[in-house]
Amino acid sequence: MAKVELKQPIVQEISDQIKEAQSVVVVDYRGLTVAEDTQLRKQLREAGVTYKVYKNTLVNFAIKGTEFESLSDSLEGPNAFAISTTDATAPARILAKFAKTAPALEIKAGVVEGTYYDAEGMKAVATIPSREELLSKFLGSIQSPITNFARVLNQIAEKGGAVAEEAPAAEAPAEEAPAAEETPAE
Repeated sequence: MAKVELKQPIVQEISDQIKEAQSVVVVDYRGLTVAEDTQLRKQLREAGVTYKVYKNTLVNFAIKGTEFESLSDSLEGPNAFAISTTDATAPARILAKFAKTAPALEIKAGVVEGTYYDAEGMKAVATIPSREELLSKFLGSIQSPITNFARVLNQIAEKGGAVAEEAPAAEAPAEEAPAAEETPAE
């Protein structure tokens, strides 16, 4: 079998993984111990992120013509690729957090939702909370005024309904107005 035929399945595997990816992050993993690498892989796997080491030339073939083609400039030396199809910021968050305890891990670049970021840009992306955190904060901000309104209504009801007694008095004059006299139809 020719070398090209052996490498084609790997290129196809990479293409399949990045086809529906929301983000791809390129990292230099040189200097990580086996224990650190195992721990990193576990954290990424728990977040639903695929983390693999591929040959740069094979990745170049796979990303050609895709939104991830801008990563080709970062493909020098040994690289690992963190690919996420569910949470666009998860790989950057996990890798940046892990890099604080393992300085040998270096984030080179990444593409998040079609936008290329260099190492500094990926650090900024890593500070963005997860989708679930953002949704919970958003729902909390929506729920707060409604909760406060319900508390005010409850306090009014507990005080004896001061507003409720005033409402019928305001309606009374409208009820006492004389009804329009009907004229016989001719």
